[in-house]
Amino acid sequence: MANFDTGSTGFMLLATSLVMLMTPGLAFFYGGLAGKRNILGIMIQSFVSMGITTILWYVCGYSLCFSGNEMGGLIGDFHKCFLNGVDLNSVFVSDSPNKMPEFVFFAYQMMFAIITPALITGAFINRITFKAYLVFLVLWQVLVYYPFAHMVWGNGLLAQWGVRDFAGGIVVHATAGFAALASVIYVGKRRDRESPPNSIPLIAIGTGLLWFGWYGFNAGSELNVDAITGQAFINTDVAASFAAITWLAIEWSLVKKPKFVGLLTGAVAGLATITPAAGYVTLNSAVIIGIASGAVCYLAVSLKNRMGWDDALDVWGVHGIGGCLGTILLGVYASKAINVTGADGLMLGGTTFFIHQVVAVVGACVYAFVFTYAMLGLINLVTKVKVGEQEEVAGLDAAIHGEQAYDAGVV
Repeated sequence: MANFDTGSTGFMLLATSLVMLMTPGLAFFYGGLAGKRNILGIMIQSFVSMGITTILWYVCGYSLCFSGNEMGGLIGDFHKCFLNGVDLNSVFVSDSPNKMPEFVFFAYQMMFAIITPALITGAFINRITFKAYLVFLVLWQVLVYYPFAHMVWGNGLLAQWGVRDFAGGIVVHATAGFAALASVIYVGKRRDRESPPNSIPLIAIGTGLLWFGWYGFNAGSELNVDAITGQAFINTDVAASFAAITWLAIEWSLVKKPKFVGLLTGAVAGLATITPAAGYVTLNSAVIIGIASGAVCYLAVSLKNRMGWDDALDVWGVHGIGGCLGTILLGVYASKAINVTGADGLMLGGTTFFIHQVVAVVGACVYAFVFTYAMLGLINLVTKVKVGEQEEVAGLDAAIHGEQAYDAGVV
C-alpha cells in the first residue's frame, strides 16, 4: 500500500464533499428564483447532472481531461477510461511532496464537471425540453468542458502557454456563462417574463450552500494543505463579501431600496470572479477583485436587460462576465510572491502573462458561444429543444414532470 499523506487526503475528501454540496445549493438557488410553476423543472436539471456526469466521468471524462495529451494538447486520451490502471496504490502526481490517492483527485475533479453544465440551466429556465437537456448535458461536457479542463488543468495547450486558472474562471464560469448566452439567443424569450421569484428564503439557502461549498471549490484547488490553501480560502470569503456589499450599494442607490436578492446575487458574482485568482493574488488584490465584480457584474446584468436577452437568472452577467473579469484581473494582480507556480501579473511587469490570460478567456468564450449555439441546432434535428406554447404556459413541473413543488392550497 502506498504511503499517503493522511492530512492532505482527508482535507481533499472534505473539499470534494463541499464542492458536491454546491450542486444541490445551485438547485435551491435557481429553484427559489424560478416562478412557482417551474421550480422542479430547474432543480432536476442540477440533480440529474450528479448522476449522468458521474457515469460519464467514470466512462471517459476523467481520462479525456487528465490522461495523455492529444491533438496538440487540446484533449487527453482514453487510457484511463473506466479508471483503467487506477487502483488503491495509484498516487496522484503533483508538485506537492504530500501524496494522495488518485481516487480522491478523480472524485474532486468530478464535482467540478457536475456543476459546470448545471450553471447554464438558469439562463433557459422553462424553455428547454428535458430530453434535449439530457443530450445537451452529455455533448456539452465532452466537446466543451473536457477540452478546456484538459488544456488548463491537464497540462494541455493553455497550461503550456502559461495560462493560469486556479479553480475555474475559464474552465467553469466563462464557458458556462457564454454557453448560457448562446442558449438564450437560440431558444428566444419566455412568454411570461414577469414571473417573480417564488421563494427568496430558498434563494438565501442556496446562496449559503454555494458560499460554503466554494471554500472547497477554491481552497481545495491547491490540492494540498499549505499556506496557499489558507490564502485561497480567505481571498474567496473577502471577495464575495466586498462584491455583495458593492452590488447592494449600487442597487440601493439606483432603486432606493436595499434588495436582498441583489445582495445574494452580488455574493455569487464575487465568488465566481475570485475563482481563477484565489490562490495567486494577495488579500488586498482580492478586495479590489471583489469590488470590481460587484460593479461590473451589476452593469453586465443591466446591459443584458437593455439588450432584451432573456437570461432569466443572469447566468451570463454573473458567471460569464465574472469568470472573464476574474481571469483578466488575475493577469493584472498575480504575484509569484504568493504562489511560485503562478506568474507575475501586469502590475509586476508581466505583460506577456496578461496578454495570454486575455486571449485565452476570449477564445474560450467565443468557442463556448459558437459551439453551444450550433449544438442546440443539431440537437433540435434529433429531439425538439424548445417546449411548446401550452407546456410553457402550464409550467414544466406539471407539463413535463407531472409533479408540483407545493400543494395547490399552499402557494
